[in-house]
Amino acid sequence: MRSVVAVLLLPALLVTLPLSGCKRAKRIAAQAAGSVGVSQPTYTDAIQQAISTGHMDALKWPDYSDVQAAVSGFYDSRDYTLAWSKDGKPTAQANELMQAFSNARKRGLEPEDYDASRWQGRVAALSSDDGKVAFDTAMTVNAMRFLNAIHMGRTDPKFFAFGIDSSSKQLDLPTVLTDQIASASEVDKALTDLEPQSAQYKALRDQLPHYLDLAAQDHSDPLPSPGTSAASLSRSYPGLAALQQKLQLLGDLQGGTDNTAANSGADASPSAAPGTSLDLATLTDGVKHFQHRHGLPEDGKLSQATVAALNVPITTRVNEIEDAMERWRWLPDQYQQPAILVNLPEFVLRAFEGDTQQFNMRVVVGQSKEDEHHTPMIADQMKYLVFRPFWNIPPSIAKKEILGHMQADPGYLSSHNFEAVNSKGEEVPASAEAVEHSTVMVREKPGPKNSLGLVKFMFPNPFNVYLHDTNAHYLFARNRRDYSHGCVRVEDPPKLADWLLRDNSKWDPDTIQQTMNDDTVINKTVSLGKSVPVVLFYGTAYVDGGEMHFFQDLYGYDADLEKELQHGYPFQHKPGRARGEASV
Repeated sequence: MRSVVAVLLLPALLVTLPLSGCKRAKRIAAQAAGSVGVSQPTYTDAIQQAISTGHMDALKWPDYSDVQAAVSGFYDSRDYTLAWSKDGKPTAQANELMQAFSNARKRGLEPEDYDASRWQGRVAALSSDDGKVAFDTAMTVNAMRFLNAIHMGRTDPKFFAFGIDSSSKQLDLPTVLTDQIASASEVDKALTDLEPQSAQYKALRDQLPHYLDLAAQDHSDPLPSPGTSAASLSRSYPGLAALQQKLQLLGDLQGGTDNTAANSGADASPSAAPGTSLDLATLTDGVKHFQHRHGLPEDGKLSQATVAALNVPITTRVNEIEDAMERWRWLPDQYQQPAILVNLPEFVLRAFEGDTQQFNMRVVVGQSKEDEHHTPMIADQMKYLVFRPFWNIPPSIAKKEILGHMQADPGYLSSHNFEAVNSKGEEVPASAEAVEHSTVMVREKPGPKNSLGLVKFMFPNPFNVYLHDTNAHYLFARNRRDYSHGCVRVEDPPKLADWLLRDNSKWDPDTIQQTMNDDTVINKTVSLGKSVPVVLFYGTAYVDGGEMHFFQDLYGYDADLEKELQHGYPFQHKPGRARGEASV
C-alpha cells in the first residue's frame, strides 16, 4: 500500500515544486519510492560542516581542495543526504568501492592514496551519527579522486611541460558519481568503462598483476659484473646459476638444461654440483630473448648493459608499467589509438589503422645528455608535409653551434650550405654580430645535405618538434639512438610519406621519390586530406606482440613522475619547468 500511495503522490509533489527545486524533487521522488542508500536529510548541518574547509584529518591526504567543489556539488544535488550507507551498513556500491580501493595496484594506483587500510574502522563506526557522516564524506572524496585517477591520471602533463592538453577529459564528478557509481549494479565494470580504452593501456593493465606476482617471488641476488667487455656465456662466469634463475622467473628461458643449477639452490654455482653440465646454448638463447625485450643488442653476450638490465628489481619494472599507464590516462580520446605513435625510450615509430599496426621503423630522438634537447611528450594533429625543406635554425642553436665558426671564418655559412635571411625570408649578407643579436635568421638550404633530409612531417606545436628525414642515416644502425636536438628523425621517410598520402591520387611512391630527388623543388608543402593524430609517447614499459618490453628511463621522465606521485594529493597543476624550442 505504501508504494502505491507514494506513486500516486509523486506527480502532485513534483508539480508543486519550483524549478529551482529540481534536485529536491529527485530526492523526494527517491525517498517516496524507497530508494536504497537515501536517508532522511537529518545530517545536513553535519555534512556541511564536514566539507566546509576542504580539509579532513581522517584522510591519508587530508587536503582535498582538488575535489572540494565537486564534493560540495555532489551533496548539494542530493540535499545533503547520506549516499553510502543505509541502516548503519555500507551500501552495495560502497562495498564495491572499498574493494576497488584495496585492489588499486591492479589498476596501477596506490591503495593507501584511497585510504585502503582505514575503511574497516570507518565501517565499525557506522553505528553513530558522527561515524555515518565521517564514512560518507570520506567515501565521496576518495571515490572522486579514484575516478579522476583512472580516467585522466593523477597528475597534469602540463606540470612536466609536455604538449598534452587533458582538459577535455575533465569529468563532471557529481554527475558521474551519482549516475554511474552510486546507483551502479556493477561498480567494477563502471570503473573499467571510465579507464582508457586503448589496446596498449589494456595490455599494460593485463600485464601488471603478473609483474606484481613476480616481484613477490623475486629473491635473486644481483648478478656479478661481467667486466668491461661483453663476453659469451661460459661455465667460468660466477653468476651462471643466478642468471638461469632470473631468466626462468622472467619467462625468457625456454626449455631446460641437462641438470639445472636452479635445483641446487639460489646460491648454487656450476662448481657446487659436480657433474652438472649447464646447457649454455639454451641459456644464451634466454639472454637473447631478454635482450630483445629490453632494447639491447641481441647477441646473447653478457655486456654491462645486459647485466645492469637483469639486475633491475622487478618492483622497478612494476613502477615502469604503472608510469606508462598514468601517461596513457593523460591522452584525450582521439589520441588513445593514434595513427602514428612514437615511443621515445624505445626509439621506434609505429603506424596504425585502428588497432592494427601497419608498420614500424626506427627513429632518432633528442639527446639525453642535455635537458634542453629532450624530446617532450606531445599529442597533436599532423597537417602537412614539406618536401626538400629549409632548416630554419633556432637562434639559440645558431648562437651555440654556428656563431663561433662564423667568428673564426667569415665565409663559414656559404661553405656549409647555410644562408642568412631577413624577416621576409630574403637572403641578406650576414655577420657574426648579426647572428649574435638575432637580427638575421640562419637557415640551411634544401637538398640531400640538409640536416632535415628531403622531407619533414609537420604537426604544429609550441616546441617546434616534428618528424623528418636526415642526412645522417648511419645513426639508425645504432642500438641507442638519442642524437637530435629534440625533433624525431625517421628511418624510412618515403614509406611514411606514401602511407600518409595513400588517399591522394596525385601521390604514389614514384612521385614521392621524384619530388625528393628533384633539385628544382624547394620547400614544397603538401597538405594532408585530413589531420592525422600523432603521439610522441614516453613508455619505458610497452607491450608488443603480447610480450612485455622495458627500456631505459632515457630522460628521467619516470623519475620525475614518481617524485611527483610521492607527494600525494593534491598533486601539482602548474608547469614544473619550462621547455625550450627543439630542432633537428
